[in-house]
Amino acid sequence: MTPLRLFICFIVLMVAAASAHAKTVYVDDTLFAPIRSGQGTQYRILHSGVRSGTALELLETSESGYSRVRTPDGIEGWIVSRYITETPIARQRLEQTNRQLEQARNELGELKTQLQEVTSERNELRSSEETLQARAGRLSEELSDIKEVAADSINLDRRNVELREENQKLRNELEVLTAEKERLEAKKESDFMLLGAALVLLGVILALVIPLLKPSRKNDNWA
Repeated sequence: MTPLRLFICFIVLMVAAASAHAKTVYVDDTLFAPIRSGQGTQYRILHSGVRSGTALELLETSESGYSRVRTPDGIEGWIVSRYITETPIARQRLEQTNRQLEQARNELGELKTQLQEVTSERNELRSSEETLQARAGRLSEELSDIKEVAADSINLDRRNVELREENQKLRNELEVLTAEKERLEAKKESDFMLLGAALVLLGVILALVIPLLKPSRKNDNWA
């Protein structure tokens, strides 16, 4: 590393260290406080006068009663130590207190508005809750009715199934009876046909036998 870079790094470290140890102080309740180039009135004035309440950056404090400071404009110089304090002046504290009070008032107004909104929402929720409770009661009654209807429907379905089963049994019995009737009718027709054939056969036989049973006239005369 070159000497130039080392020097730059040293300067940066010094500035960082000075900034790290620096703290903010305020000009005391004096109207104007001059900043000089050295510790004493014989040194040149760098700033004609810093107004009371101006925030300065404290860089160094000397036993001679002077402190080295930096103004918001970047001017560095020496100021009498008794002109500065670590706390804001009364005017600034009053202004800060007034700002805090105004902020507290604004926050109080916002909280009141929020309280009104929350109260209104709570009332709406209560009304909604009452409406929901009433609706829940009606729904409970409707549910009971639906359960009764469902129970009746289940019973009707069960009865319907039983009736369908009975109907199917009756159909089966009807089919059996129909088949039996057809069989009996067929048997009856067959019996009638057999009876008719038997009667015809009997008539033929009688027609053949009866003439044979009658005596001939020749035999009657001989007798």
